[in-house]
Amino acid sequence: MSSYQKELEKYRDIDEDEILRTLSPEELEQLDCELQEMDPENMLLPAGLRQRDQTKKSPTGPLDRDALLQYLEQQALEVKERDDLVPFTGEKKGKPYIQPKREIPVQEQITLEPELEEALAHATDAEMCDIAAILGMYTLMSNKQYYDAICSGEICNTEGISSVVQPDKYKPVPDEPPNPTNIEEILKSVRNNDKELEEVNLNNIQDIPIPMLTELCEAMKTNTYVRSLSLVATRSGDPIANAVADMLRENRSLQSLNIESNFISSTGLMAVLKAVRENATLTELRVDNQRQWPGDAVEMEMATVLEQCPSIVRFGYHFTQQGPRARAAQAMTRNNELR
Repeated sequence: MSSYQKELEKYRDIDEDEILRTLSPEELEQLDCELQEMDPENMLLPAGLRQRDQTKKSPTGPLDRDALLQYLEQQALEVKERDDLVPFTGEKKGKPYIQPKREIPVQEQITLEPELEEALAHATDAEMCDIAAILGMYTLMSNKQYYDAICSGEICNTEGISSVVQPDKYKPVPDEPPNPTNIEEILKSVRNNDKELEEVNLNNIQDIPIPMLTELCEAMKTNTYVRSLSLVATRSGDPIANAVADMLRENRSLQSLNIESNFISSTGLMAVLKAVRENATLTELRVDNQRQWPGDAVEMEMATVLEQCPSIVRFGYHFTQQGPRARAAQAMTRNNELR
């Protein structure tokens, strides 16, 4: 037994109740104050539980925020500012740094023939730029200057050597021309089951009436020649998604469906995904970039659909969760191997 343990042995049989009965009221009050100190070093506890209340003042009343702010502002104005240890006089000490001129060693000095010295002395910046490009000193100029000097047979870049690199001015690229597809003719061909029509592309046509898109999906139910249907950026919503889902349950010729960049909610996506289970000919489905994120439940449903549909080999959607993304990638790998 160590000496510390022997020291504690004498306190083992002490009667605490007897000691408390012999204490005076002042000693009991002092003991009560000591016991109020719970844990002074525990920063997770509020200040009232980390130390005992040592104030004896009675409350002065409810908090008056305006009076407190006024008192703090007045006290701040009355406090005298502390003087600087070294007062500022504006005097500048020392001398400005001047970089010394570096003398070129004799072994680094290059002596050219008088004709070359005279030609370089009177060369323009454009000519020096071409000379530097020929010698391979591409670090002295921008990429555009370097390639212009090498590729062109004459001096065409007059920015000069060691010039400030400026961004290249590119010509503005015009917007793509509008989709020239005639919706009425396409709808008529789909209804007549035209064998020459294998692709329906209505991308970026934003003024298609909803009834016309619904009629197109209705006509696709019996069509046997259309292999690809694309409705990208047509402002389609859940009514169109439900019509597409009904079409997928009956159509047996469509292989590619693209409904990206629309206003389809998670309800519409779920309807399309449930219909994909009943379709064995669809191999490509793209539903990404809708107006709002569908949610974790829909992403899990997408992964489940891919696992249950061996016909789909291309699926266009960016998963935000790691679990559905891994399941979808594994399902795509398996479907491609089966194909």
